[in-house]
Amino acid sequence: MNESATATVTVGKNYLRLLADRGVNYLFANAGTDFASIIEAYASMDRSQAPVPVTVPHENVAIHMAMGHWLVSGRMQAVMVHVNVGTANAVCGVLNAARAHIPVFFTAGRTPITEQGEPGSRNIHIHWTQEMFDQAAMVREAVKWEYELRTGAQLLTVVDRAIGIANSTPKGPVYLTLPREVLAGKMDEAPSFPSSRHGTATPPGPSSLAVREAAAMLSEARSPLIITTSIGLEEGGFDALAEFADRFAIPVAQFVPRCANLPSAHPMHAGYDPLPWIKDADLVLVLDSVVPWIKDRADLSAAKVIQIAADPLHGEIPIRGFECDLAIASSPVLALKAIAQELEAAHAPDRDTVEARRQVTLKRIAESRSTLKDLVESVKHQTPIHPAWFSHCINEAKGEDAILVKEAPQLSLAQQDFKQTSSMFSAGAAGGLGWGLGVALGAKLAAPDRLVIAVEGDGSYMFCEPVSAHYVALEQGLPFLTVIFNNQRWNEVRAATRHVYPDGVAAQDGAFEALTHFHPALALQKVVEATGGYGERVTDPAALPDALARAIAMVKTERRQVVLDVICAS
Repeated sequence: MNESATATVTVGKNYLRLLADRGVNYLFANAGTDFASIIEAYASMDRSQAPVPVTVPHENVAIHMAMGHWLVSGRMQAVMVHVNVGTANAVCGVLNAARAHIPVFFTAGRTPITEQGEPGSRNIHIHWTQEMFDQAAMVREAVKWEYELRTGAQLLTVVDRAIGIANSTPKGPVYLTLPREVLAGKMDEAPSFPSSRHGTATPPGPSSLAVREAAAMLSEARSPLIITTSIGLEEGGFDALAEFADRFAIPVAQFVPRCANLPSAHPMHAGYDPLPWIKDADLVLVLDSVVPWIKDRADLSAAKVIQIAADPLHGEIPIRGFECDLAIASSPVLALKAIAQELEAAHAPDRDTVEARRQVTLKRIAESRSTLKDLVESVKHQTPIHPAWFSHCINEAKGEDAILVKEAPQLSLAQQDFKQTSSMFSAGAAGGLGWGLGVALGAKLAAPDRLVIAVEGDGSYMFCEPVSAHYVALEQGLPFLTVIFNNQRWNEVRAATRHVYPDGVAAQDGAFEALTHFHPALALQKVVEATGGYGERVTDPAALPDALARAIAMVKTERRQVVLDVICAS
C-alpha cells in the first residue's frame, strides 16, 4: 500500500476480519459496483486477517466451489455476488445447497439505498434499475435464514447468527445482503473479536421410546434392508453404517447417493438400486434419504418402514408420500448407535436368523458383482464406447485416494471402488445441472494433494460455465481432470419423453426428437485450451485406458487441467 494513502476502517473491512476470525477461509466472489468497500479493505489490510479472495467469473461456479470445499473440509465458506442480478445467477447453486443440506454463507451486495449524500450513494444508472422491492425473495424459500445488514453495530450479531444457523442440523445456506452505504460506514477497528456465543445447535438424538420400538421391529424382521442417500456426510456416518450393517447382517442399498456412504468392498454393500431388494424385504430402514425409492416402481405393502433423519418427514418437500410406519427425528448416526445398543441389550435378534441372512446376502451380492464383471467384458470393444466400459476404466485409472465428482448419470457407481466418504460426491440434490466443475474446484482447494476428477455429461459440462471454471483453475493453480460422457444429446430429456409416451411418435426409431440433440461437430475438449489446459477426444474403446493414464499424469506431474471428451453410447 502507498504510505501516503489513508486506510479508513470501514464496516466492510471489519466484516472481512470477522469472517476470518470465525473460520471462513475463502470468499468466492463475482464483483460489482457494490464491492467498493470490500476491494478497498483488501488493498489496505493484512491478508492473513481476511478470507482469501477468489475471483470467479460466474456466480454458479462460486456457489458450487463453496459446496465442494465444505464436502471435503467440513468448513463453511463465503460467497459474495453482485446485487440482484448476481443473486439470480447463483439461484441454481443455492437450490442445490439447500436440498443437499450444505452450509454456504451466501451474500450479495444491495443497490445503494440513498441517491446522494453518503459515501456509497448511487453514482451510475444501474443503481436505480437494479433495485428490487424484495431482493431476498429470489432465494427465501431455499435458504434457512436471510437478513440485510442495517448498520455496523449489528455486524457481530448478524455474522454469528448466520454462521450458527447455517451449521445447525439440518444444515443449509443462509443469505445476507450488504448495502453499499453500510459497508462504507466508518467503524473503530477492534484489536480482536470476542468469541462467538451463538452456539451451533447439536444434532438431535432419538427418543428412548422410538429406539425401543425400532429395535423391536428390527429384531422381528427376517429380511431387513437399509436404504440411504447421505449418512456419510454426517460425521462418523461412514463407519457407523458399516459397523451396524455388518453386525446385524443387513444389506445396504444407496439410492442416488450424495457421497460414498459405505466401502465398496463391504460385505453388505448391496449396490445402488434398492428395488430388487425391496421385493423381498419385510422391513426397510431409511437413513437420511429424501427419495429412498421411486414410488411407482416399488411395492412396500409387505414391509414395515422406519425413516430416520433430522426431519424424517422432510417438511421442506411440498408433496412426499413415502411409506413410514415409524418416523424418528434424530441424527442417523446417533440413532444407529442407540438402536444397536438396544438390540444387544433387550431385543437381540436370533443368531441363527442373522447368520442365515448373512449367507444369503453374501451370495446374492457376489452374483451381482460377477454380473457386473461379465457386463464389462461383453461391452469393452463396443463403439460408441459403452458407459460400463468407460466407468470401469475410470476406476482402474483413478487410484484409491482420488475424489470423484459425479454429475454424469452414465457413470456406473457399481463399477467404482470407494474406500472413504470423500471418494465420491454428487451434490446436485435439486437437479440443478452445472455444479460439477465448481464442486471439483472447491474440493481441490480443500485437498490440493488429491486427484480430483469431475465426471460430466456433455450437457451438464456446458451448464457448468466451463470457461469460468477453467479460468479459476488457471488463476488458483488447481489442476483437475474432467471426463465427459458425450452421447451428443440430453439423454435424460429423451428418456423422460419415452417414459411419458412409451408408444409415442418420438419413441419410434428414426423419429425427430426436438430439443434433445447436440451437433456432432461440437468440440468440447477445445474449451479448456483457452486457459492453457489440454483437451483430447476419445472414440476408440481400446485407446481409453491409455488416454486416462496420460491425462492423470498431466494433472499430477505437469499440473495442467485436462478434459477428455469421450464419445459414448446412450
